Amino acid sequence: MSEKVVTIFGTSKVKDGDKVFNLANELGRLLAEAGFVIANGGYGGTMLAAAKGAKRAGGKTIGITCKAFGKKNPNEFVTENITTENLTERIAKLIETGDAYAVLPGGTGTLLEFAEIWELVNKGFVNPAKPIILITDFWRPLVELMAIDDPASSGCIRIASSAENAVKMLKECLK
Repeated sequence: MSEKVVTIFGTSKVKDGDKVFNLANELGRLLAEAGFVIANGGYGGTMLAAAKGAKRAGGKTIGITCKAFGKKNPNEFVTENITTENLTERIAKLIETGDAYAVLPGGTGTLLEFAEIWELVNKGFVNPAKPIILITDFWRPLVELMAIDDPASSGCIRIASSAENAVKMLKECLK
């Protein structure tokens, strides 16, 4: 069986020691220990934290960076870097690379990434559907709000209470 890749979406705004940074670090470590490769945007915040956790556990990390952000280099924990031209191409590559998706708390960038994969899975454009795991209840109000208009839309979403719970779900989905 080839290596399974979990694409992680999350905020670039957290710093080492923040609760969400620590959560991303733990997620990266646990995914690597479970044999998964991680992919993310390759820069700071949760991207750095998850890559750091994964690499320190001996895992492979893929950073998908973007020329539109200027001459920013990927963080030092990225073992393979893929450079895209623009944000649209970057999100498409993050989605294409993943066999599953883990969504951490975040801002509008994370929302854009989450919304894209959610819509693709919800409308059947990703077939078979790939797992989307939300980590913590951060996005739950949005999922519940969308379910008012489209009750079936929440069927492709799972919510994990912790990084450990998320990895357990991913193992079950990707075996």
